[in-house]
Amino acid sequence: MTFNVFRGAGFVGALATCGLMATTAIAQTMPDKIEKIGLMVQDMSNPFFSAMDRGARRAAEEIGADLNVQDAQLDLSAQYNQIDAFIQQGVDLIVISAVDGGGIEPAIIKAKDAGIIVIAVDTPANGADAVIMTDAVQAGMKSCTYLFEQMGGEGQVLLVDGTPIQTIIDRIDGCKTVAADFPDIEIVGQQSSMNDRASGLMVTTDMLTANPDVTGIFGMNDPSALGAVLAVEQAGKTDQIIVTGVDGSPEGVAELKREGSPFIGTATQNPGKMVEEAVRIAQEMVAGNAPEDDTILIESVLVTRETVAEYPGW
Repeated sequence: MTFNVFRGAGFVGALATCGLMATTAIAQTMPDKIEKIGLMVQDMSNPFFSAMDRGARRAAEEIGADLNVQDAQLDLSAQYNQIDAFIQQGVDLIVISAVDGGGIEPAIIKAKDAGIIVIAVDTPANGADAVIMTDAVQAGMKSCTYLFEQMGGEGQVLLVDGTPIQTIIDRIDGCKTVAADFPDIEIVGQQSSMNDRASGLMVTTDMLTANPDVTGIFGMNDPSALGAVLAVEQAGKTDQIIVTGVDGSPEGVAELKREGSPFIGTATQNPGKMVEEAVRIAQEMVAGNAPEDDTILIESVLVTRETVAEYPGW
């Protein structure tokens, strides 16, 4: 089997908000067998997508398929080029974590017209045969419920947002839904990171300067939350502020175990399982068994300092 990683270049500064998968039927001839798989990730520098890569390798090995992995580095145009390459290579299945779930639709339709099964993971992509993702609203609700409870049900909160893909939007919406049940919790700041630690540090530092009395921070993923942790420590506010995130990443687990850290909880995702499930569903489709529901949600579980020892991780 062959495993290749291709790295795209550049960055799309303004990402369009993802929509739901297109409901218009697209003519598609299914492959006879899943022999070639193309995995497209948003940014391999994020450990979340490295875990996807490992899940794809396991799934491909189990069924004896070749795997080609491409890294878009958050560039929508790169994902267009990658899909074109997959079509030329004659892959049977594309598993995509889309940079822009709406913007990628024409390329997905082109792939499906070429007889390729396309399954989105982590976030919806218009036109895909199915999407497999964490219940992102649930993840945001679980993380923020724990945060607000640990704050004693009162105080000022910052939200470290991210790029406007559907899963991130859903996590923030989940957090705000919970906040409505805590009348003494006030969200006083919300800024978007680039989903990584460095930008999480930057935007949190800015918000803390404007809101010095904050006592809680929700980061929409673990990298941004850990950037917020660093901002809290640099501001000398570790005794004042607590932080939660979403992912259940190896870095998040390590931070939960670090003595004195303000990071107290993370709502889990399972990126490897998403890809493995995508391959399983594609095999079912080849066998003539389309999924009953084109959206498959994976439950999010809260991991805290008290429960991290039992969490198996990615």
